[in-house]
Order: sequence, then structure tokens, then C-alpha cells
Amino acid sequence: MKKHKQPEVQSHWKIGNYQMRLPFIHYRLETPELIQGIVIFTIGLSMIEIMTGPLGMSYSAALAIVIFGQFFMLLPPMLGVPFVPGFITPLIPVLIVFVSGFEPGAQAIQALIALQLIVAFIFLLFGVTGLGRIFVTKLPSSLKAGILIGAGIAAIMTEIEPGGRLAETPITLIIGGFLCLYTMFSKSFRKLHDNNRFLRFIANYGIMPAIIVAILIGWIIQEYPSPQVEWGITIPSLTAMWNVTPFAIGFPGWDIFIAAVPTAILAYIIAYGDVIVGDKLIERSSTFRPDEKIEYNTNQIHMLTFVRNFVHALFFPHPGLAGPIFTAGTASVAERYTFGKKAMQSIFSGTNSLLISLALAIFILPLVTLFQPFLPIALSITLILTGYLCITVGIQQLNNEKEIGVAGVMGIVLAVYGAAYGLVVGVFLYLFIQREDIFPRKSQSEENLQEEERIEKI
Repeated sequence: MKKHKQPEVQSHWKIGNYQMRLPFIHYRLETPELIQGIVIFTIGLSMIEIMTGPLGMSYSAALAIVIFGQFFMLLPPMLGVPFVPGFITPLIPVLIVFVSGFEPGAQAIQALIALQLIVAFIFLLFGVTGLGRIFVTKLPSSLKAGILIGAGIAAIMTEIEPGGRLAETPITLIIGGFLCLYTMFSKSFRKLHDNNRFLRFIANYGIMPAIIVAILIGWIIQEYPSPQVEWGITIPSLTAMWNVTPFAIGFPGWDIFIAAVPTAILAYIIAYGDVIVGDKLIERSSTFRPDEKIEYNTNQIHMLTFVRNFVHALFFPHPGLAGPIFTAGTASVAERYTFGKKAMQSIFSGTNSLLISLALAIFILPLVTLFQPFLPIALSITLILTGYLCITVGIQQLNNEKEIGVAGVMGIVLAVYGAAYGLVVGVFLYLFIQREDIFPRKSQSEENLQEEERIEKI
């Protein structure tokens, strides 16, 4: 009888529980992912808009942080995690609400540093103890949904509020936002996509085609200024970046750490949900590739996310936080991986190629200066997409009218007043509306057993 060949682990160097892989030694570079990285590096650049806005950083400091942050994304796939890491994107609008409560500059940056340090230690604690899955799975659906709905409402609110970017550049954002949602979620586009090779090519690049079209429209109708293209290589300002570290501006006080705890809890809940999605993507794609065995575990993801957030907080604080997975990027790589070894040698050749390209593209100064005036567009469309997805996924988790009510009210409070108030209102409503007994009484059998034990002791 013909023997089935067992799947093999992609070649690597063993370092403790991790598998280290380097380009040209353990895997080849994949051309489609290299091209995609050059296109989507602008999503990382869009974080500059937050850093120079509510955080009050200089442009040179923000650019240096983005450069180091995108290089640091190489760490997880280099050490054996098959995800494309990214930001904790749904948290970004909630984070903006949180840091907006502080004075732009040193105080707001200290708030971000406190938040990122707490997020790091939550990942460390739950990674070492394995409590992460228990914590997230035991959380009531209405509270998880309320977090997502609140993040979604906050994302949309930041764009449509008076004086927001929609009011300032309405044509650009309406067309760009509509095009993004249409190409990613519309049934009619899906039908056209199935019968048109060009539209399938566009769909492979996710959010970027909508951003590029919006940039062209904004430039043509002069809602945005023309770029001043410079030639050369992008050189990060280490001095400017050092000036926003806690060693230069001072470490946050205990009051800031305490204020950051609710937002950090939301960050972990959202990030862990993304990890579950990533596991499903890898599990599905592996069924199409019997030639490769992918070995990784949740503990590795937690520990590497801890390291990234801890180093970020100390040396280059980043408002996107160091999330364990960029879901859209991971889905794109995992989908092409299913086409076989000729299409993609290994899941690690795909993820690493995308990240290497994404990290190097930012050094091409003409590209950086070309997109610089249009960074608000990239951020706005990212937030619109995030808002739509958060609200959709949140509502899908609800099963009855009580859960809908609790999640809806919690979401609105969270979006308007921040994570602390949102969590308090959510827990309060859950206890008093969803639960049959606020303080569950012992069952009759338990009471009888305790009474018998008491009698025996007498």
C-alpha cells in the first residue's frame, strides 16, 4: 500500500521553545507579498496622525517610532509564530478617547506608556498562567459585544463629529469610505469579483485600493495639498524619539497607571479575540497543505506580545500597541498559502516576506514624502473600516433582547466616556438585567449537606 508522506516542519534553528527562521537560509522571499508590503506600509504611517495630534509628538519622533515599530513586527514570525503581527486596531478609537483626557505632550505620552506597560504585563501574566482563554471565554457575550460595539461607535464618531475630518474633507472621505466598505463587504461586488480577474486583483490588496482612490480624489479636488516629494533615504531621528521615552519625559505616576487599567483590559480582550481568529485561519489553510506542519502555541504568542509592548513602552511608545495579529494581512497570506508549495513555499515565507517589505518600504523617502499629506485619509478609512467590523462582529455575538440592550448601552457609554465608565455600566447592567439572581443562593441540596455536616460536628 502507498504510504502517505507525513507533513514536515519548515527548516529552522531551535531556540528553546521557539523556531528561528531567516530569509535565504530557511525560506525564500515571495514576490506577491513583497509587492503587497510596499503598498500597505502606509497603514503604519497613518499612526503618525495620532502621534502628532492627541499625543502631541513631533513629526520626526512619530516617524522614527513607526520605523522601529515596523521592524519590531518581524520578531514573532522570525521566532515561529505564523501570524502577521500588527496593531490592536479596534482599540485605537478607545485609546484616542483615553489619551484625549490628558494634556497633549508629556502627560498624554505618559498615559500611553502606562497603558502599553500594563498591556505588556497582562500578556505576560496570562501567558505564563494560561488564564487568558478562561478569562475571555467566561466573559459574558453582552460585555464582549459591548466592548466591540463601543469601539466601533467611537471609531465612527471620531470621523463624523463636528470639526472632524469628515467635515473638513467630506468628498474625499465619503467616496473613500464607501469604496472601502463596498469592495470588502458588498454582495454585488462579490458577484462582480467572481467573474472579473481585475477586480479579484484589486480585492487581494484589501483596504489599499480605496485609500489610493481617496488620495487621488482628495488631491484632484484640492481637499488635500500636493505632496512635496523628496529623494533619498528616510533617516529616523533617534534624538527626537528618545525625547518621548519615559527616560526623558519621566515615568507615569500611579494615578495614570490606575486610569489606564480599564483600557488595558479592553486591549487584551480584543487582542485575544483576534488570536482566536488567527488560529482558525491557520487551521483552515493547513488543511490545503499536507506538506507542512505548523507548530506554535498561545504561550509563544503571549510572551512575544509581552516583549514587543514592553520594549515599545520604554523606547518607542506606539498608539497602535503591539498587537499579536494583523488579521487582514494574515488572511491574505493564509489564502494564497492554500494554492500550494509552488505558490508559497511556507506560511513563514509569506508572513516574513510581507513584513520585510513593509519594514524596508518606509526607508524609501520619495514614498514617505509622497504619502505624508494624505496620512489623515489612511487613518480615517482605517477607522471607518474598523468601526464597521467592530459593530458587525459585536452584534453577531448577541442572542436576545436583554443582551442587545446591555451591549448597546455599554457601547454608547464606552464610546463617549471611555473604558472605565463603559466597563462599570456594562457589569452593572449585566448583573441587574441579565442575571436571574444578583447574589445566587445555594441550592437546597447544598444547604441540606451543610446542615448535615453541622449536625455531625455537634
